[in-house]
Amino acid sequence: MTGRPTEPTLPSRRTFLRVGALAALAVPLAAACGPGYDESPDPLAPLLRAADTDAAGAKALTGAEAEAVAATRAAHAAALKTEVDRLNRPKPAQSGPAETPASSVDGLKEQLALARKQAEQLVPSLPRYRAGLVASIAAGCAALQQSSDKLGRGDDAGAVEVPAGAQLNQEGTEAVQQALAAEHAAIWVYGLVSAYLPAAFTSAVARGAGEHVKRRDVCERMLSAAGQTPPGPEAAYVPPKPVTEANSAMELVATAESDVTAAWLGVIDRTDDAALRGTALNALIGSARRGTAWRAEFGAKPVAIAMPGQSA
Repeated sequence: MTGRPTEPTLPSRRTFLRVGALAALAVPLAAACGPGYDESPDPLAPLLRAADTDAAGAKALTGAEAEAVAATRAAHAAALKTEVDRLNRPKPAQSGPAETPASSVDGLKEQLALARKQAEQLVPSLPRYRAGLVASIAAGCAALQQSSDKLGRGDDAGAVEVPAGAQLNQEGTEAVQQALAAEHAAIWVYGLVSAYLPAAFTSAVARGAGEHVKRRDVCERMLSAAGQTPPGPEAAYVPPKPVTEANSAMELVATAESDVTAAWLGVIDRTDDAALRGTALNALIGSARRGTAWRAEFGAKPVAIAMPGQSA
C-alpha cells in the first residue's frame, strides 16, 4: 500500500484509482488565554481515556486478539492525544469510578463495542478535522471487531443512502465526485478478480460488488440533485500489482476497499452536514470491515487497519 496524498486529487484516466484521505486544513492553535478560547470540556478526552485504558488492558493479556487491540487502541490514543493537546481545552470531570482495564478478551470485546459506539455518536457534531479523526477511529474499532469472532465481529455498517436534505457546496461536491470515482474503480476490481478466485468466493464477490453499485447510485443521485453531471467510470484501471492468482486478486480487492475508505473519509473532512456525514461514515465503516475480511483471507499483517482512510 502506498501512502495517501494529503491534498485531494482527481483520479488518473490511466492508472488505478488511489483516492487518498483528504487531509484537513491546519487549524490555528487556540491561545489558552486569548479571546475565543473554548472553555467547555473537550469531548475527545473521554475517547482518549478509553483508548489508553483499552491499550493498557490488552497489553497485559496474551494472544493475537489482545495484541491487535493493543496496537490499534494505542494508535487511537496517540492520535487523540495529539488533537486534545493541540486545543488544550479543559478535561471533563470523570463521573463514577475510574475505568478499569479489561482482564480478558471478552472484556476487550465489550470495551471495543463501546468505543466504536461513542466515536460514531460524536461524528455528526464535531468540527471537520475532528469528525474525520473520530470517524477513522470508529472504523478502526469496527475493523477490529470484524477481524475475529473473539472480538464479537460487531454490527455491520448502516445502509448508505442519499442523505435527506443534504445540500452539496463546492467542497462537498468535489468530495462526493471522488467517492464516486472510488466506487467506479471498486466495481471494476470486483469484476476483474472474479476470474481469479475459487468458487467459494462467488458470494463474497457478488455482495461486495452489489454494495459498491448501490453506493455508486447514491453518489450519482446526490450529484444530479446538486446540478452536476456524475462522471462515468474509466474503461479500465491499472492495478498497482499484476493479478495472476487468488492471493493477488484478494490483495487488489483489499486495496480497492482501502481506497474507498479514504474517499469517504474525505467527504466527512469536507462537509458540516450531519446527514451527509452519516452516509459517509456508514460507507467508511462498511469498506473498512469488508477490507479487513479480504486482508484476513490472504494473510495480511495487520489484519485490521488501525485508522482506516487516514494517510499511512
